[in-house]
Amino acid sequence: MNATTYLLVAAGGALGTVGRAWLGLFVGRTLGFGFPLGTLIINILGSAVIGIVAATALPSSRSIVGPELRVFLMVGICGGFTTFSSFSLQTFELLREGRAAAAFANVALSVVICLIVTAVGYLGTASLLSR
Repeated sequence: MNATTYLLVAAGGALGTVGRAWLGLFVGRTLGFGFPLGTLIINILGSAVIGIVAATALPSSRSIVGPELRVFLMVGICGGFTTFSSFSLQTFELLREGRAAAAFANVALSVVICLIVTAVGYLGTASLLSR
């Protein structure tokens, strides 16, 4: 990687992190902090974005995202925005509090919904770009 790539990752990471902090607090203040809904929403949105961006860089499609923009969006913004480490800690805290059902729901919803949204974003975008 060259210096420009590092700067793109850092800039994207800064934007993604600020977006995560803002959205997480907004959701928590609006809907409450009892369940990590903010983290779930952030991971769903991040999964959709990473699926869309990955599809736009496919060689077989009308590639509209070059390597620099791809690393900025996928590694920088999505890396700063999505919150798997936060998800893991929050799930552990639910377990530690004896809230096993909430912990299981958080894991199941996060994994299933994020996988589906990533696939839909990827396949939908790849289909649009192949027309």
